[in-house]
Amino acid sequence: MIGRNQSSNSNAASPFRAEDPVIRTGTVALVAPRFGDGVIGGAEAVMAAVARGLAERGIPIEMLTTCARDHFTWANEFRPGSTKTDGGIVVRRFPTVMDGSQADRDRIGNRILAGETITIQDQQRWVNASLRCPGLWHHVFDHGHRYRALVFAPYMFWTTYAVSQIHSRRSVVMPCLHDEPPAHLDIYRSMLEGAGALWFLSEPERELAMRLCNAPSRQEVVGAPVTVPTSYDADGFRARHGLTEPFVYYAGRREWGKGWQDLLAGFAEFTLDRAVGGGGLKLVTSGVGEVQPPVGCEQSVIDLGLLSDHDRDGAMAAAAAYVQPSALESFSLTVLEAMAAGTPVIANGAGAVVSHHLERSGAGIVYHGTAELVECLNFVADRPAAAQALAVDGRRYVLENYEPTLVFDRMIDTLDRWFPGDRPADQVDVEHVGVG
Repeated sequence: MIGRNQSSNSNAASPFRAEDPVIRTGTVALVAPRFGDGVIGGAEAVMAAVARGLAERGIPIEMLTTCARDHFTWANEFRPGSTKTDGGIVVRRFPTVMDGSQADRDRIGNRILAGETITIQDQQRWVNASLRCPGLWHHVFDHGHRYRALVFAPYMFWTTYAVSQIHSRRSVVMPCLHDEPPAHLDIYRSMLEGAGALWFLSEPERELAMRLCNAPSRQEVVGAPVTVPTSYDADGFRARHGLTEPFVYYAGRREWGKGWQDLLAGFAEFTLDRAVGGGGLKLVTSGVGEVQPPVGCEQSVIDLGLLSDHDRDGAMAAAAAYVQPSALESFSLTVLEAMAAGTPVIANGAGAVVSHHLERSGAGIVYHGTAELVECLNFVADRPAAAQALAVDGRRYVLENYEPTLVFDRMIDTLDRWFPGDRPADQVDVEHVGVG
């Protein structure tokens, strides 16, 4: 059980002491709950891009992760052990353990979502009832002092909550925060306050963290890298998939937490309204999760499953608009990819981060509720030239703020300032956490 001696307000000395302090190498460890082929997720995509980008700039990188591919089952699909990618990244995988009570997690989780006050013990029980990864915990406990720094994302998973507190002073937490009930829990406030440093993906995310906790002084809005293709194969994408009519596009996880059902409901209303007058749009989608189009819209919702990067870039450029129905975004890589492709964005106005991007760039419109979503879809269908004109500054906004070189320069600068070079390890700090 994690946190058997933990208190959200405790600053007592650790009962653990690392043996034989050594010289730190320049290796940076990135700790993510999932990594590899077939893994779909915003934080996971950012961590994979960061691993590649820092490795290309000569920083030794180890990716510490689980053997899971699916974030619903957490089944061990990848083989445990160490491998090395073509880019020189050492990947260390550890099996997940799912021995908590799902009934316990659901019971406590429902109370969290309802905004009830939850005891520290129940908060810890809840976070332990999903995946745990004891092998990862023990690896960082035994070898964490050898890393220059350890970067963790996202905030909610056991791999960040439990493991980032082992060597907290050299832990950089990239929380990927959303304004959701779990973010207000004491266990996460304590974790963020005790971190050695914080990396934020956007200014609204940083502002949220400031409201939630007394954040450490070492913090920076570094953003995330957005790779902008030099060209797009929009016509080829349409031809390969037989798309002859205008369409709006959504890529990612098709699930409740991402607003997928709300998007389907709004699109169904739009489609039924246009049935008489015609001139509608298709909804093209790619990613993971069940699509389940509403009755009467089966022919208007086109699921392409998982796409290659080349095909996804083509979809972004070919779309009449990209739709982001999620209010829970800390960065929204797909929105920025659409903007880079010169495609206007229709976004849920309840999402502070995407609203921030669109306000600064002017590259799209936001909606509040189903009726406004339908209005936005009608605007794209009826006034395609006006909709396209919105996107004129989108690519420039992305290049000026999130071009990979700029982002990696910011990350490397903070690492150099916060964790300068190879030097004798100071006293290793291990918090009151354990595994069982």
